[in-house]
Amino acid sequence: MSRNLVIYFSRKGQNYVNGKIVELEKGNTELVAEYIRDAVGADLFEIETVKEYPADYMECTEAARQEQRDNARPKLKAYLRDIKEYDNIVIAGPCWWGTYPCAVFAQLEKLHFRGKHVFPVMTHEGSGEANSRSDLKKFCTGAKVEKTFAIQGSSVEGAREKVAAWATKHLG
Repeated sequence: MSRNLVIYFSRKGQNYVNGKIVELEKGNTELVAEYIRDAVGADLFEIETVKEYPADYMECTEAARQEQRDNARPKLKAYLRDIKEYDNIVIAGPCWWGTYPCAVFAQLEKLHFRGKHVFPVMTHEGSGEANSRSDLKKFCTGAKVEKTFAIQGSSVEGAREKVAAWATKHLG
């Protein structure tokens, strides 16, 4: 049986959903990570930054854009140090300016992916998979990076079965 791990970053609070800003008690990507865990028994590792992103959605998007311009690596509250016991690694996050948040890359740079299967998962509000797969190929050297599973954030709450079917097919 394959051992599965979901490494994810998620934003609760203000989010862009169906053309408007709404307050989310739990971030869309966190829900997707939990659906995957429940479907195939994966372990979860949440990426959390030491310095929180602005609570205001628009301010957060500007902070995220600046991080990308600076190729920043925000300091994380905790780092996953080793993934050797896992066969399949899901890397899940929201689409921020065409890719994962820089905090995801801050974690990935600390890990060794040789021989692993990596599954990009991206939540979005219209960007689809964006550059998720090609960007993960840069950070997951030696891994087989599979096709991205992209899911619109506004549909996540009703997508447990869809996510579970994807997880069972690819990780189960």
